[in-house]
Amino acid sequence: MKKYNYKIILISLLTFSFVSCDDNLTITPEQAITTDMAIKTPSNLKKILNSAYGDARSSALYGGGIALASELIANDGDLYWDGTYIQPGQYDEKAILTDNSFVESMWLRAYKISNQANIILDNLAVFTDDTDKDITQGEAKFLRGLVYFDLARLFAKPYVSGSVNSQLGVPIMLEPILDPHKITFPSRNTLEEVYNQVILDLTDAYNLLPETNGIYATKYSAAALLARVYLQKGDYLNARNMADIVINDSGTTLTATFAKAFNNPENSTEDLFAWQVSSQDASANDFNVFWAGEDFGGRSGNPDISIETQHWDIYDDAADQRAGFFYEADYWCTTKWQNQFANIPFLRLAEMYLIRAESNFRLGTLIGLSPVDDINMLRGRSGASLFLSVDLATILMERKRELSFEGFALFDAKRLRQNIGSIPYNANNLVLPIPLREMDVNKNLVQNDGYK
Repeated sequence: MKKYNYKIILISLLTFSFVSCDDNLTITPEQAITTDMAIKTPSNLKKILNSAYGDARSSALYGGGIALASELIANDGDLYWDGTYIQPGQYDEKAILTDNSFVESMWLRAYKISNQANIILDNLAVFTDDTDKDITQGEAKFLRGLVYFDLARLFAKPYVSGSVNSQLGVPIMLEPILDPHKITFPSRNTLEEVYNQVILDLTDAYNLLPETNGIYATKYSAAALLARVYLQKGDYLNARNMADIVINDSGTTLTATFAKAFNNPENSTEDLFAWQVSSQDASANDFNVFWAGEDFGGRSGNPDISIETQHWDIYDDAADQRAGFFYEADYWCTTKWQNQFANIPFLRLAEMYLIRAESNFRLGTLIGLSPVDDINMLRGRSGASLFLSVDLATILMERKRELSFEGFALFDAKRLRQNIGSIPYNANNLVLPIPLREMDVNKNLVQNDGYK
């Protein structure tokens, strides 16, 4: 059977009718529509958009897959991997093979979302309501910008602030693929080009999306993600400005306690965007599968990921709620992922305080609160003693206390140029390989250094 690459992975909505010479055998399932019809109405384009949200929330990506890779690849003794899956074990060992199916699933799902977004963006003319059109366009660009950002962070070397990043990024696909016979075989864009596209998409999303949008992406979801992107590339001025907008204008507030930010069946007061999970689709929550004890939705037996004693060294105050946010299930587990039916926090207001504090400190500015006051917002919420002053190391440690086990570990190590044990932050084995199936079918792709 001929193998196709990711670009022919079409959404399930785009099904085709069976045609036979015998009318009696011509069967068109009621739930199936033609490709032509799928892109002809606003309603159908919104179904494609919902499918893209669902794929983003899948276990391969933001339902736990990306965070799993980030935390285990960056692990230097804080965590213990005790699972039976080979693929995450390769992350932990920093010995990832090109046929790792978890890596392949990330790539395929991300490009599926990119194609879904492209289909929507290419067919916006069907909308007659301008507001509806703008919101749909903004959501599609939010999702496309999101997946290209994380493809760049996972499959390319770290972005180097202050220089033109000509190193290889990932292929940028901006045209929809509806016909598998018309697929192309793209080469990799530069990392600079990928970041430019991400920022363009998310800036458009920020300008197009409303301030409120139910459970879907909003203006402030896009602003928060832009703050994260700018921080990753070392653009502290824009990171600070976007975080400040979110803090001042989004209407979100820190939850009363640290615990109330997690394990919620609905979005908390500080969620700028959360992936929705219900009892019908809890299988999309791999945070629980790998991080929780069996009684809380984890796999049978010991938790796959447990917390080692080294981790406790980051806490400076026994009264800090974050220092006790663990429970024992044979081994120690984080309480962050203790409800398999809870929403998955993705963009939290707490992160914006950390971004503004770090950026203000690096720039020597006082936009919004001072760095020490921003940090004390989080410490006060968690019951920890307040600081009289902070330096960069203090701010970064507070970031680790607040965001541990949420998927930031590898990406922070790379942007801060922090080695993983004896492994340099820019080492080949801290970058995911282009999946073997992609290399086999697309001869225009160049594999990452260190992989065959």
